[in-house]
Amino acid sequence: MRRILHLSDLHFGRTRPELLEPLLDLARRLAPDLVAVSGDLTQRARRGQFVEAARFLARIEAPWLAVPGNHDISLDNLLVRLLDPWGRYRSLIQDDLSPRWQDEELTVIGLNTVNRYAHQSGRIGRRQLRVIAQAAQERPQRTLVVVMHHPPEHPADSTKPPMRHAGRGVAALVRAGADIVLSGHLHNARVTPLSAAPGILLVQAGTGLSTRLRSEPNTVNLLEIEPGHVRVHRWAAFDRPAYEVIESARFLRDLDRPGSPWEMAAHEPCVRPGPAAGPDQST
Repeated sequence: MRRILHLSDLHFGRTRPELLEPLLDLARRLAPDLVAVSGDLTQRARRGQFVEAARFLARIEAPWLAVPGNHDISLDNLLVRLLDPWGRYRSLIQDDLSPRWQDEELTVIGLNTVNRYAHQSGRIGRRQLRVIAQAAQERPQRTLVVVMHHPPEHPADSTKPPMRHAGRGVAALVRAGADIVLSGHLHNARVTPLSAAPGILLVQAGTGLSTRLRSEPNTVNLLEIEPGHVRVHRWAAFDRPAYEVIESARFLRDLDRPGSPWEMAAHEPCVRPGPAAGPDQST
């Protein structure tokens, strides 16, 4: 079994500072094999915000893998966004925009889905398709986990624009034999098989630290992964500076049938959710 702590949308520059130490403490106590951060490390891609994010990542004791989100490129400086969108991310977080981590059980790849020409909506381009195809060739007998900021499918009630070329991205993930996609962007947590490809389990995290809530508290996910078996535990921070498990879900699939759909085997609410800190719909 392998354990991944899934964080997203930390938004340094708009954080709840009282949650920083509790989140680091949670990462220490859970001792995951990997911490995956699915984008939006910063609020406005400013140098000081990247420095804060880098300091946070440096204090994580487990290996970590991160991808950029749309807030990690400049919003107000169009010239920088078009000509050097990843400069600060590469110099202060990591140079590789398509990072990879693997061991004898898992292959985890990061996809940069940020579209410099459209600040909100992401995209799957030729470069991302090549990364997916390469991963398919190099992952014998391993579970394949893909980390991207923008989800390939949105829930029906989402008001955010969908990712461009998501369909061809999902098709490439199916061809590669992807098992799990970790994403963020919407600031709402959910776990569901993709409707277009139910053999891929979509795991979305809410915002781990930010004040930019969307009718939910701050949340992070812990995944426990075995071949054909995934448990997802959602941890939340309400009005006090502490994270607690609020629900767990278990999904199974038939390993004898390649691409067989994930099916929920159990869902267990752990505590009654308390009030969130209050919705904040600002950008």
